[in-house]
Amino acid sequence: MKRATFLKYLALSPLIPAAMKLNALNKLMEEPENGTLMPVLFIGHGSPMNAIEDNRFTRGMKEIGKNLPTPKAILMISAHWETVGSKVTKQELPPTIHDFGGFPRQLFETQYPAPGSPWLAQETIAELPKYHVDLSDQWGFDHGAWSVAINLYPNANIPMVQLSLDVNKTAAEHYDMARELHALRKRGVLIIGSGNMVHSFRYAMMNGPDFNASFGHDWAWEANEIFKKKIEENDYTSLTKYTMLGDAVRKAIPTPEHYLPMLYSLAMRNDNDGLKFFNDDAVGGSFTMTSFQLG
Repeated sequence: MKRATFLKYLALSPLIPAAMKLNALNKLMEEPENGTLMPVLFIGHGSPMNAIEDNRFTRGMKEIGKNLPTPKAILMISAHWETVGSKVTKQELPPTIHDFGGFPRQLFETQYPAPGSPWLAQETIAELPKYHVDLSDQWGFDHGAWSVAINLYPNANIPMVQLSLDVNKTAAEHYDMARELHALRKRGVLIIGSGNMVHSFRYAMMNGPDFNASFGHDWAWEANEIFKKKIEENDYTSLTKYTMLGDAVRKAIPTPEHYLPMLYSLAMRNDNDGLKFFNDDAVGGSFTMTSFQLG
């Protein structure tokens, strides 16, 4: 009998004491994936309403979710958790955070009760020995995390943790740190960056009553195409030095928090990984929903 099969038997058998079951489950989570790599995602999350609306973007996320292998856990890097120093959530039952205002009551009542993963929190820290990463119980799942996860895994049955964005790191330092997490792909971990390639409230403009209607300023489309081309060319050095990519890009990224999760996802890329763009459109004049899957 294979080790993984034996551990599953221990974990599921009603005849095994609870302490032995817990130990078996912990060992099962540590079981390597024999070199099989989980895909990596970057998701343009856009409006929090995408958590409860049926539109072309949420359908795009759902379609991707249907075709993903089932992960052991999710490591989420969201634009909406910025900290001094790096932190990772440690709770077994993280709360759903409604970190927004002015939206319908239905959105505030929506919960995403996925379990946390103390195992993955510890594995994340273990893969970053050159960096000081703290465990945190002062966060949960912000809307950048759960508005994406609820479309990919609506049953909230996949354990998930969040890794914060350290405000003191440069884009290049974030990318280098993310490279150290690559081994998690071999352990059944789905890594998701959640932000937006182009994200600028300063130039936001509605083109009718539907925020998700296709509409982007010329410079927003230009910046989005620059990013896509650099991704296709594996030119990550230029992407970490994005302020040197021209006026359109500087307008697209007035602050880096929605851009940085993309660098985390790109840092996981292997030479053999395929690249698939989806939800490739602009909304609100100055936001793009462009997303991609690696592997």
